Amino acid sequence: MFFRLATKSLFNRKGSVVLTILAMSVSIFVLLGVEHIRSQTKESFNSTVSGVDLIVGARTGSLNLLLYSVFRIGSPTNNIDWETYQTISTNPKVAWAIPISLGDSHKGYRVMGTSTDYFKHFSYGNKRQLNFAAGQAFNDLFDVVLGAEVAKTLGYSLDDKITLAHGLGNTSFSLHDDRPFKVTGILASTGTPVDQTVHISLQGIEAIHIDWKQGVKIPGSTIQTEQLAALTLTPKTITAFMLGLNSRMTIFQVQRDINNYRQEPLSAILPGVALSELWQMIGILENTLRLISGLILIAALLGLSAMMLASIREREHEIHLLRVIGAPPSYLFLLVEMEALLISFLSLVIALSGLYLGLLLSGDFLTSKVGLQMSFALFSGNNLLFILLAIGATIVAAALPSFFAYRNAKLSR
Repeated sequence: MFFRLATKSLFNRKGSVVLTILAMSVSIFVLLGVEHIRSQTKESFNSTVSGVDLIVGARTGSLNLLLYSVFRIGSPTNNIDWETYQTISTNPKVAWAIPISLGDSHKGYRVMGTSTDYFKHFSYGNKRQLNFAAGQAFNDLFDVVLGAEVAKTLGYSLDDKITLAHGLGNTSFSLHDDRPFKVTGILASTGTPVDQTVHISLQGIEAIHIDWKQGVKIPGSTIQTEQLAALTLTPKTITAFMLGLNSRMTIFQVQRDINNYRQEPLSAILPGVALSELWQMIGILENTLRLISGLILIAALLGLSAMMLASIREREHEIHLLRVIGAPPSYLFLLVEMEALLISFLSLVIALSGLYLGLLLSGDFLTSKVGLQMSFALFSGNNLLFILLAIGATIVAAALPSFFAYRNAKLSR
């Protein structure tokens, strides 16, 4: 009887009620959407690299080193001598090392030269290893392994030929078109920058630049592709390298030794610490988005309160009839609160449905453009707390019109 009466009362004012539900739905959609994307972004952010104890590069800030070595954003201040890499990687405390050489691109995607140890030891998330969706790691000089998003966006499959470009950018006029690479492997999707990376061997990097100088191909070069296999293609420098240690107890000791390396200035960073620092830098933006979402919800709740307060004056006859049939003032108070909760509940259902549909439609776009894989678990993290807060805020917002209904009920005795 109580629920039925609240429902009929809302139907009698369906015009203003529908507008209020829409306003509430939009505000809750924004609040939950911002929080869900924030939590998923942070989770994806922290799982970008796992199982790597140290990342080593030329002397620079920890964030810059993290950005270009892991996220493929920006450029290094300098390169590292190959002899330095060999010296540090053969340290008895080091279990494995992954060299990284950056600088080229393919249709806007970064090219990374590395070794096959990359596919054996690099991990992401909760120490999840890289897996191949098709093919295998590079074996020959001009083999290439594509990240999942590169292959999907550009429509590549195994044995396709691709041409790398010198330098970065979506469009380049300095192409290594005389030495194309063959796709031998496509990695499974990871939701990390690995998906947007083109992987080749360090020797492949050297091979395509052997007759280049200062970013320009040397005119009249007579080195044929067939001759490259007989040449020594050991790199002189690399961009950075990742280290896995035999014991985590030695991390700070090895880090200190690398930072004090005398042959050349180096920086060794702990990726987990650097990721936390980077996330703290965008914490202001994160809190600003939360504040804006909260203000939007408050504005919608004030609109709800104003709508219900205005309806109280129009329902004086209804209140009088309820009093005549014996309804106590507290009944009127609870009736208005029930109406507000029904509006809030319908708004939550619409907002959650819209958010789920939005994630379903935009999932591929977010993965391809920003490497963010969104979860559909809408009640995880702080979302459940925000839903409860929205319900509690609705009760508070409806308290004033409920009080007026209570007072009018007392006066109508």
